Amino acid sequence: MPDSSAVLASQPVRTDHPPADAMPEWRLPVEGMTCASCVGRVEKALAKVPGVRDVAVNLATEAATLRAASAAVLPAAARAVADAGYAVPQDTIELNIADMTCASCVARVEKALRAVPGVVEATVNLATERASVTLLRGAAEPAALVGAVARAGYGATPVAQAMEAGGLAQPGQPARPAFWDGPWPVAISAALSLPLVAPMVLEWFGVHWMLPAWVQWLLATPVQFVFGWRFYKAGWKAVRAGAGNMDLLVALGTTAAYGLSLWLMWRTPADAMPHLYFESAAVVITLVRLGKWLETRAKRQTADAIRALAALRPDTARVRRGGVEHSVPLAAVGVGDEIVVRPGERIPVDAEVVEGTSHADESMLTGESLPVPKQPGDRITGGAINFEGLLVARTVAVGAETVLARIIRMVEHAQAAKAPIQRLVDRVSAVFVPVVLGIALVTVLGWGLIAGDWEAALLNAVAVLVIACPCALGLATPTAIMAGTGAGARAGILIKDAEALEVAHRVSVVAFDKTGTLTVGKPEVVALHAADPADADGRALLARL
Repeated sequence: MPDSSAVLASQPVRTDHPPADAMPEWRLPVEGMTCASCVGRVEKALAKVPGVRDVAVNLATEAATLRAASAAVLPAAARAVADAGYAVPQDTIELNIADMTCASCVARVEKALRAVPGVVEATVNLATERASVTLLRGAAEPAALVGAVARAGYGATPVAQAMEAGGLAQPGQPARPAFWDGPWPVAISAALSLPLVAPMVLEWFGVHWMLPAWVQWLLATPVQFVFGWRFYKAGWKAVRAGAGNMDLLVALGTTAAYGLSLWLMWRTPADAMPHLYFESAAVVITLVRLGKWLETRAKRQTADAIRALAALRPDTARVRRGGVEHSVPLAAVGVGDEIVVRPGERIPVDAEVVEGTSHADESMLTGESLPVPKQPGDRITGGAINFEGLLVARTVAVGAETVLARIIRMVEHAQAAKAPIQRLVDRVSAVFVPVVLGIALVTVLGWGLIAGDWEAALLNAVAVLVIACPCALGLATPTAIMAGTGAGARAGILIKDAEALEVAHRVSVVAFDKTGTLTVGKPEVVALHAADPADADGRALLARL
């Protein structure tokens, strides 16, 4: 979290008597200055930034004061300071983002976050539904970022806050999806849609049968407005934000097919059977919901690797205070506390042995096939298993600073990172939905005005809207990265970032530092070769062992 003593870069500095036409002042913390020449170098670098006026740098306060029309120049000013050889301290805030459905949603959330004063970079991953925001220290509180995302039509929660509130699945426990994210809505929607599709299937076998129009309407309506409500909700949020997304395409396309069917029912005589399109709307919603369910299921499965790593950390620790042992929650253990680890227990935190000798199984971290001896003065790592002896150790790292926590964080960052190709996809998808809407409009006007067949015009426009939904465009690459990093973590291979995974196909030689890295940590006898096959006494001795 930002240091409370840092000067807020996003708040104008008040002056006693500012002129009416004066630009507001902004302050930028600067680190690394040591003398007056450093001050001059920073001032010169900031003066070259477009839009910056009246630069003043104070060596004592380690801050630069500048005038600019808005805080939008602060990221450029920070880069100028870095190019001059100094540093502007930055913080990174992680946000969980809700209600995103396609790559255009990603572009809109990123745009909203980058518009917050002081934000240097914002990266949003659709598959992990997480945003990583880099901002100047003190430039904005998490509430400002959450508000920016909310104004764009989405929900946001700081990751740290979600963990404190218990919003994430417990380590080792599979995440339980809500009813509307599970398989039941898909199953019910499919059951209602099946009778609508049955007449088309029966036509293949020469059976001509059709449900009455009112029965078709009765089956299609709950699919359209109950199971398809999520598309209306997300599409309306996109419209309010002045943009479009996949849900808007689905909502427009299926509503057009549903509305056309209602109009045909109304204008057709009661004794005639109109050509209705209720099945098209219902089947499209069912198939898209099926895709959403498979997507949610894939996300849960690829998160299993992180949950498996987190499960290595016990929930409680035995702490010795005043000569008495207490079992306390892991969050209550502090640096300097003495922990007691009995044989067979997992070590809860990183610590240094002060009493006792034993062996620790650290294969889950190091790949060592045999337990490592531990004695006073040795370091033990949280998540490892204590073997035969009682150990008393002094805590040296807890929480996010432990080795295991850093490994989990590395896997999470690798899954949330964007591969270079994904950045190109995001730029394309940002304009994809408006282009599709334009093509659909041209389609309906072309068929209607030129051919005069407005029914065919509407159907063709619906086809454009539905078929062009950019689901795979935004999900293919991040889902592949999640699957790859998750599979690697389960195999004990940690992938640093998405770019490393993308270029891995060019690797032709892999060098390992030790053979232990390639083992599973559980040695076993796989073959026995006797020097003297006739030595019966030797074979009998081995059999007893």
